[in-house]
Amino acid sequence: MIDNDGYLYIPDVNKQEVRRWKMEETNRTVVVAGGNGRGNRRDQLSQPYYIFVDQDHSVYISEYGNHRVMKWMKGAKEGIVVAGGQGQGNDLTQLSYPYGIIVDQMGTVYVADCNNHRVMRWPQGATEGSVVVGEHGLGGEANQLNYPISLSFDRQNNLYVVDCHNHRIQKFHIDSC
Repeated sequence: MIDNDGYLYIPDVNKQEVRRWKMEETNRTVVVAGGNGRGNRRDQLSQPYYIFVDQDHSVYISEYGNHRVMKWMKGAKEGIVVAGGQGQGNDLTQLSYPYGIIVDQMGTVYVADCNNHRVMRWPQGATEGSVVVGEHGLGGEANQLNYPISLSFDRQNNLYVVDCHNHRIQKFHIDSC
């Protein structure tokens, strides 16, 4: 992901960290999240696959191995849990192998909750999320998902979901929280 200032952010699953660098400064990288080995402490990551960087340069990271989404504010030495973090499961406080994430202008986190075959919405400061897509479980119908992996919004507030095992991209209109 590239932010508005031209910095490129890359999750490194092998080193359990997220690095940032300026495109024209190829030899100068900075660890902005993790880097303290694999684990579930607030200063560690476990399989950071997807990231989102907001306008304040906070980095949101979906951790496949910890079943949570962490927010690392610019310059922070540890993150805060903004979604999941209550172990693997399908309760509204849990995620199961989260992949794609996106954060709206209000700080609401949307997560492709892959193994639960749903997309969850976590308003800023919430202790549990709500299902916005996929509440009808695993399947191939228009209201079902089969391993969602990536998310995107357009300007009309439509949510696009990459529905991996159904081999499709689905479009949904999402009302605000």
